[in-house]
Amino acid sequence: MTRIALFALILLWVFGFTATNTSAQNNQSTINNVQDDDIFYHTIERGQTVYSIAKMYNVKVEDIYRLNIGSEEAIRAGDKLKIPQKKTVKTSEAGPEAGDAYLFHTIQPRETLYGVSKQYGVSGESILEANPGLSHERFSIGKTIRIPTGKKQKPATEIVENNQGAKEIYYTVPVRETMYNICKTFKTTEKELLKLNPELAGGLRRGMTLRIPLRISEKDLPKEAEPDAREVNAMLNAKREIKRVNAPKVALLLPYNAGAGRPNAAGNSMTEYYEGLLLAVDSLRNMGFSTELFVFDIGDGTAALQRILKEEGQKLKDVNLIIGGVSNEQIKIIADFALNSKTKYVIPFTSRNDEVLNNAYIFQVNTPQNLLYANAAYTGANLFAKYNILFLDTKDKDNQTEFVNEFKRDLKERNIPYKDAVYDASNPPEHIEALLAADKPNVIMPVSNSLGALMKIKTVLRSIAETKPEFKINLFGYPVWQTYTKDCLEDFHALDTYIYSLFYADNMNPGVKMFYDKYKNWYSKNLMSTIPKYGMLGFDTGMFFFGALHKYGTGFENNISEHKYKSLQTGFNFERVNNWGGFINTNIYIIHYNRDFTVTRSDFK
Repeated sequence: MTRIALFALILLWVFGFTATNTSAQNNQSTINNVQDDDIFYHTIERGQTVYSIAKMYNVKVEDIYRLNIGSEEAIRAGDKLKIPQKKTVKTSEAGPEAGDAYLFHTIQPRETLYGVSKQYGVSGESILEANPGLSHERFSIGKTIRIPTGKKQKPATEIVENNQGAKEIYYTVPVRETMYNICKTFKTTEKELLKLNPELAGGLRRGMTLRIPLRISEKDLPKEAEPDAREVNAMLNAKREIKRVNAPKVALLLPYNAGAGRPNAAGNSMTEYYEGLLLAVDSLRNMGFSTELFVFDIGDGTAALQRILKEEGQKLKDVNLIIGGVSNEQIKIIADFALNSKTKYVIPFTSRNDEVLNNAYIFQVNTPQNLLYANAAYTGANLFAKYNILFLDTKDKDNQTEFVNEFKRDLKERNIPYKDAVYDASNPPEHIEALLAADKPNVIMPVSNSLGALMKIKTVLRSIAETKPEFKINLFGYPVWQTYTKDCLEDFHALDTYIYSLFYADNMNPGVKMFYDKYKNWYSKNLMSTIPKYGMLGFDTGMFFFGALHKYGTGFENNISEHKYKSLQTGFNFERVNNWGGFINTNIYIIHYNRDFTVTRSDFK
């Protein structure tokens, strides 16, 4: 195993997509179609696309289009889609459940976990195992769960022959069973049971399958006990045990070697990310928490990664958390390994990856684009519901058509009016003034996020704001606008500008200043002039996840909504994508450049 301090890495940073859940329970009246053998129903959540839904259920996009007329043009949160029911939906071939088949079931009114388990002939435990995110709150009308078709309810006893030809009983332990009763019923001893079943050293548990010598008549074997409905349903409220670790082990799998022909800036950005992660380890150590970090260079492709997993696989199975992977090919390999070893896995950079949809162990830091747009549009509609909203087309490149359409769709659904206009530099300012309202504030959003578009309109808008006080003007813009502050910072403040973004660091914040100073003191250099700051990304990621391991142990995902961390640059609000998949970061910032030359950063989830 190689331990390294500093390496170079190219980082692919992609803006991503934010989401919140649309509660199916609040739409009970719309869930009135019971699934049959060929289809089930999916309630669309904000930010989902037909593509992401198809990947979630391992079906073809074309099949969803075929069953849902009009879905090819658009889908809307809260509506239902018919999904073709596949009888052999499989997990990753590298996963612990490789080969297991699943059906999908949409929860209907008055259904219970016990009722669903009886309907499909599988145990409540098996359903919960197939749906790690399932809880009392998430077992609600319209939500979908996986049903493991390969795990039918086990009989209480099964007679088999061992290698010596002697008959043995495979006995499934029911609720409230005791060792004394088992020994008495099957005429055996605790010592003999422990020899045949070493796992009993950890205690007798419901659902265990024990090997027991056959010493009684087959007619005297215990009959299968009918599961108790209250006990099965109570599983949804069961508290998860917190298993703390003294010094969590974390593996970092990244392509540190910049490689021939790679630009220095790319390699330096990843050096900075790793340096920030080390500062997080040091900060937690000063708080009394130790973290053991193992670092591997996985190279550009997949050959080095596959070799490392083969040679160091057993050691990596013992870690509590894996961070890494840049390309989709690398992420796929690591994701399969994490699923197989049941290891938490953080995807730190890209948003363009689908592994999170079917892998319960994944945490995706960078929000996928469609979800980001959906959350930003929803937040913008909330902020500006009582404004005069104007979309301004400057005829520039880089039109943000997807986001603008999402924003307009959200406004229409809430009956919030807006205007469209084309900016023409040859027209006097009165052309813009005619579109403004004096009886309420105005918010203007260019449909292009380019610097050229902003430069065209800012002078005219400032002129109106300064000479016509009856018009209150705001700008609403894009994450990339943070890179325009050299040319537009004064204008941002003058126009009371709002920007949505996944990241923002306030250089006047004491915590940010302290980080700058510590970074320079450790590494004798300043952070690079990039947005985002990769050193801060590494630091925030380390502080959040290492802190979660220290506080909640190996099952920290069960308390992830309670884990709070005040970030320097990147906020975290992880939500499961479905009952069987992983977590996506849904946090979004609204950055406000106030007229008094202060900047405020507000979290929206």
